[in-house]
Amino acid sequence: MKRLIASTLGLSLIAGAALAASHAAPMVEGMDQDVSGGTVTASKIVAPANGWLVVHRTDAEMKPGPVVGHAPLKMGENTDIAAILTEPVESGEMLMLMLHGEDGGMQTGIFEYTLGAKEDGPVRMDGDLVMTVITAE
Repeated sequence: MKRLIASTLGLSLIAGAALAASHAAPMVEGMDQDVSGGTVTASKIVAPANGWLVVHRTDAEMKPGPVVGHAPLKMGENTDIAAILTEPVESGEMLMLMLHGEDGGMQTGIFEYTLGAKEDGPVRMDGDLVMTVITAE
């Protein structure tokens, strides 16, 4: 009986931790990095639902520009997410790593966003985009 209680308690703690992780505040972490291999990596993303890491060009004005890469995300915590770049990015260019949702499109699992569209659009937290900016090395 003690083993059953201990096992049940252990499973409850694990389930509780997983539930807490899935309800953590959305966020994106990344660092400046070498992109000469044709990819860019976010070190950690917390997504409230399945969605996308989207790589936008940006500059000192910090406005999202054209999309130059994307990768799928699962709900909850994602680590070391690599997006293949769809066009060349030079050393010194700024990239915005942004969390996008999987909402409003015609197909689940197909990235449908284009700049300014609502399909698979950006996730916002208190009105702010969930993103970070890095510099290509």
